[in-house]
Amino acid sequence: MQSPTTSDDIAMLARFADEMADATDAMAMSYFRKPLNVEHKADQSPVTQADRAIETAMRERITRQFPTHGILGEEYENARLDASHVWVLDPIDGTKSFVSGMPTFGTLIACLTDGVPELGTISIPATGDRWMGVRGNPSTFNGAPCRTSGKTRLDEAILYTTSPDIFDAAGLDRFELLSRKAGMRRFGGDCYAYGLLASGHVDIVFEMDLYPYDFMALVPVVKGAGGVITDWNGQDLTLQSDGHVIAAASAELHHEALAALR
Repeated sequence: MQSPTTSDDIAMLARFADEMADATDAMAMSYFRKPLNVEHKADQSPVTQADRAIETAMRERITRQFPTHGILGEEYENARLDASHVWVLDPIDGTKSFVSGMPTFGTLIACLTDGVPELGTISIPATGDRWMGVRGNPSTFNGAPCRTSGKTRLDEAILYTTSPDIFDAAGLDRFELLSRKAGMRRFGGDCYAYGLLASGHVDIVFEMDLYPYDFMALVPVVKGAGGVITDWNGQDLTLQSDGHVIAAASAELHHEALAALR
């Protein structure tokens, strides 16, 4: 199959991602709150048999349907990253939540065209929540259009980060500088927080040291809902980004948040 380029082809890719998320949701729930073999990778992040099984299944589906497409995933070696179309996969975003029985973990699926995120899916198996973003189109939550809150003031904003443990000393200082100026700060959520931002419940998400499989799927979802998502310097997120991510409900709020970091 040739690499999709038209709007009809992009719609087909989105349907494919949606169907793949249906399958991976079922797989994740078959492991959730069951005994797990938890190992730790070199960076001490946990990994389970569920992470590996789900990514294997996604890779097999993509390779069958789009054998020329590239794949970048969390658990296995990258393949064909020089391809025009590259899928970026996180089988379980929030493995620490997953292994501790918290339902806020998700599966992230992105497809990039020449390095630009074309579509992104945030799927939350335990709740049935799913956000889909397609570049140039309104983002959806469970099939219906969704929008950010549109808030513009930091002192009125609800700010989330997954955990203060993700920051080094310098990053924690910047988090404190920003979050103490926000109207409210909360912890937890992993990718769920970005979906909540796209639906207008959360106004800022601020994190560091993420990998491309942690953030590429978030980009079309947040942007298509009217939000802004960049690195801490205000630059677009790419496969080469340093993983320091800030997402905001509006351009004005994003600008104020970046100014607060300086």
